[in-house]
Amino acid sequence: MRKSLFRLILAALSLTAPAAQAFCGFYVARADGELYNQGSMVVYTRSGNNSVITMSSDYTGDPSEFAVIVPTPKVLNRDQVTTVPADTVAHLDRYTAPRLVEYFDSDPCEPEVLYEMVVGAAPDDEPSSAERRQGARSLGVTIEREFAVGSYDIQMLSAKQSDGLAEFLRGEGYQLPEGAEAALKGYIDMGMKFFVAKVNLTRHAADATQDLEPLQLHFKSKDFMLPIQLGKLNGDGPQDLIVLALAKEGRVALTNYMTKEVPSNIDVPVFVAQVFPQFYRAMFNRAAGDNAAFLEYAWDMAWCDPCADDPLTHDEMKALGVTWVSKAEAATPNLFVTRLHIRYSKTSFFEDLKFAVTDNRDNFQGRYVMNHPFEGEITCEEGKQYVADTRKRIQDEAEILRDLTGWKAANIASNIAKTVAKRYRP
Repeated sequence: MRKSLFRLILAALSLTAPAAQAFCGFYVARADGELYNQGSMVVYTRSGNNSVITMSSDYTGDPSEFAVIVPTPKVLNRDQVTTVPADTVAHLDRYTAPRLVEYFDSDPCEPEVLYEMVVGAAPDDEPSSAERRQGARSLGVTIEREFAVGSYDIQMLSAKQSDGLAEFLRGEGYQLPEGAEAALKGYIDMGMKFFVAKVNLTRHAADATQDLEPLQLHFKSKDFMLPIQLGKLNGDGPQDLIVLALAKEGRVALTNYMTKEVPSNIDVPVFVAQVFPQFYRAMFNRAAGDNAAFLEYAWDMAWCDPCADDPLTHDEMKALGVTWVSKAEAATPNLFVTRLHIRYSKTSFFEDLKFAVTDNRDNFQGRYVMNHPFEGEITCEEGKQYVADTRKRIQDEAEILRDLTGWKAANIASNIAKTVAKRYRP
């Protein structure tokens, strides 16, 4: 029986190879690798001359029909080839995927006020503000400021020692991840302060075939590259390759092809939440055409804003070849993640992909923002201007959406009409 070649990257090389909330903005949806019918995903971990390549296949046929051709820099031993759980690659895909976030306009008749928290008489079983501050000082922690913003209670803290700070935070009801003390110590040694936020619940209004496991290759090579030419042979049109690169120093960059940043930090109409995958696909298709290379994400894994998923666990990082992060450092790892989206075809990208690890640690993400208009009654004079400004904002969002996607203006207007109050419609 003739086996089908897996159309992965290395050319069919095919190398086979709770949503989190951020304080400024809430994650709503993601555009991940599942958007692309002819897509390959490769996790490339690079440290010095050490490479670990994990390849996720888009092969969906009978597993008995699967075969793969993998160019490698040298003959690999058995201990250099393994598999990893598909969920590990999928997790990194979700974590780095372009994301949709949302904000809600406040009542224009009640301007937002940042205020110092007023603490009333404490119940007998609750410590007073003075007692809390004294308890904090005994742990080497100073409560520099406490205030409220919307539904959040904010604390600004300074600390002399990490174990004292960790004990204080646990006493405040926070669950710290494993390795938190080690991470906190690094920031304390740098003289940094700590911004802590939690939701105040008294103010917050609650309203058939098994996938093939990714293959992983370990090897040493001076060349940091991915061969893609074989992958063109059995592709029937443009192919999408997502490279998720992990390194210590900073971004991973293509050296032999120009890379652009995907359009980002763009305000879009609220109805996009219902069609976000279609929106992102249309936008990327319009920007890339049949061939292009785009940066979709570049971020230090020690933090994210907004978070599209939980960070990788220590076991997941280790499984992908990140050997320099210890278990104690997993909460704030020295790990930079780059997500490159490359579209190539038989008539483009005639050279294999060459990369370099850089010291550029500038953060970037494909991020799209929905701003929900205020839905309550508006009676003040200032509210009239707010309505006019919001109507203009929505009109601008519609025009930007049309330019990004090529969607018809009439269809965009129709969807806006279904999702915003009449007073805001352009």
